[in-house]
Amino acid sequence: MIDLRIADVDTEFAPTVRPETPVGDAAAALDGAETSAVVVLEGDSVVGLVAASDVVSMVAGGDRSRTTREIMSGPVSTVSPTETVVDAAERMRERGVRHLPVVDGDAYRGVVSAETLSPYLSRHRLDVERTNGTPSVVASNDPTLSVRN
Repeated sequence: MIDLRIADVDTEFAPTVRPETPVGDAAAALDGAETSAVVVLEGDSVVGLVAASDVVSMVAGGDRSRTTREIMSGPVSTVSPTETVVDAAERMRERGVRHLPVVDGDAYRGVVSAETLSPYLSRHRLDVERTNGTPSVVASNDPTLSVRN
């Protein structure tokens, strides 16, 4: 089992918006961002997440009048800095998501994505198997260590 904690991996900074933020402004917040999601905060609490694909479909269709609240995913699953990388990957798999906001108590601390976690997981997903007496490296079938989103 991997004991690496979320606090020990590189979390990305995702821009934040309020639920009443126009979709066009959420799209602008993604420009140059480290991640492909915007975290929606109400006060200091994470209440939703908007993926870049959600924003692109709205803006491409010319519909900039909608608010972030109308297109956000919520309630959103989060992860704490003390949880393991495997716990976060499993949560992503179970929920069918690619991003988890990192929340310490009620405070937003960043985002981990499937892309962020994959290098930490792939090192541990390889097993050495002997085929005809020759060692070869194969991927593990352990589903707790895969991000399939």
